[in-house]
Amino acid sequence: MNLATPVTPIQLMQVLLNVSVIRPVFIWGAPGIGKSSLVEAFADQVGLPCVSLLGSQLAPEDIIGVPQIVNGKSQFCPPKMIARDEPYCLFLDELNACSQEVQKAFYSLIHERRIGDYHLPEGSIVIGAGNRAQDSAIVKPMSSALINRMFHIQLNVSFQNWISWAYEHNIHPMVIEYLELRPDHLWSAPPKTEEPFSTPRSWHMLSDALHEFGDDINADTVGILANGSLTPAHATQFRAFYKNLTGKYELNQIIDGKSSFPTAPEDRDLLYFLAQSLRAQIIKELPPIKDNVRDGHRQFAHTVKKLIKDLSVISFEIAQLVVAKQEQSDNIPDWLMVEIVRDLPRLAIKERG
Repeated sequence: MNLATPVTPIQLMQVLLNVSVIRPVFIWGAPGIGKSSLVEAFADQVGLPCVSLLGSQLAPEDIIGVPQIVNGKSQFCPPKMIARDEPYCLFLDELNACSQEVQKAFYSLIHERRIGDYHLPEGSIVIGAGNRAQDSAIVKPMSSALINRMFHIQLNVSFQNWISWAYEHNIHPMVIEYLELRPDHLWSAPPKTEEPFSTPRSWHMLSDALHEFGDDINADTVGILANGSLTPAHATQFRAFYKNLTGKYELNQIIDGKSSFPTAPEDRDLLYFLAQSLRAQIIKELPPIKDNVRDGHRQFAHTVKKLIKDLSVISFEIAQLVVAKQEQSDNIPDWLMVEIVRDLPRLAIKERG
């Protein structure tokens, strides 16, 4: 499912506060973007314990319980973790990854808030969550009956929300600094092949690994840790970022003319990182419409053109990557591209999809 109006984490919390108290809510979203942690934070905010069930690991009897003979009649006894005396938040994670039989077992729990003769305590909340089919995750079709019993909402990644959370939860300073420089690397679409990919969860994993290694770390180890958790391209740039932190090359120094791009073959990954950082800085600093260009913008644009020319001397391919149009991201302003291509017409050849 892909809803027309996705929400940010802050908007999701508002929906949960106002809707989940009267109707079950289902949260759709890509893997690793924080659905589970947001539900746990919501439960804590409203003062309810959160009980999580992982749909992909459940059998029908895990929900409806097992039969027991009471006064000569069979009666199903729901599991202890569900059959509670006080109100709580029941979180059905990966609900759309469970079998049709398990989904059926959830019908009465979601619609009527009961299992057999057991009713959820007054004030309890039911929230479901799951990935989308386009996320290359394990999902099974949800029946129309189950879909129609829940209020649906789609969560999107929000860099500002995540970075605020990161400062409060001891995320490694190097991870924070890198993502503040490249917020577009916080999340990437799940790949079609079996390889790690960047999500808020995977950056958290990298942060934990960096904390464990402490200061006794080098570029090769950083590369191993990054490649074990991030999209390969992001991992390469994160390693180069580490080399940049511990070396003599800094983008602001290069922009100010106090340093230059590295030229050694062994620093090619660092050159790529600095070039991509320059691209991000150009997109951030310069207005997309020429009518909005001011004197400060014009001065920066002049510096940019010189730097791209310098970069093309070292590696024309990397210079092309700086200016290439990319379908799924912001691009260098067209008015600046006209000026760049006027000086270096060959840079107009390559575009990236």
